[in-house]
Amino acid sequence: MTARGIAVDVLLASAVAIVLASSVGLLVMRDVYQKAHYLTPAGLVAPVVVGVAVLVQSGLTLDTAETGLALLFVLISSPILTHATIRAARIRETGDWRPARGGTAGRAAASGRPARGTAMQQEQP
Repeated sequence: MTARGIAVDVLLASAVAIVLASSVGLLVMRDVYQKAHYLTPAGLVAPVVVGVAVLVQSGLTLDTAETGLALLFVLISSPILTHATIRAARIRETGDWRPARGGTAGRAAASGRPARGTAMQQEQP
């Protein structure tokens, strides 16, 4: 086995280890906000490591260029999808994605009651 092959194997093994560690973090954390922090290594770091492994294996070829374009798409879309997921969770939890006035959004969510201005409070006469 050549040094190039060993480097590729190490890079791919580290990508697998990153995804496994992120998966354990997702299973252990309690709420969606904590779990979102464990999406970044699996969604951003591991694909970069796999892209570097393709570069080491293939050199500068068409395969590397295609991998680079796919990686660019992942690097752009992953933070956007994470943000949209967190926003949707906040809307589901509090009725609005914006913080409540007076900074009580976190306390309202923690207490289990809806935040100010949600649909439940607007229905009352």
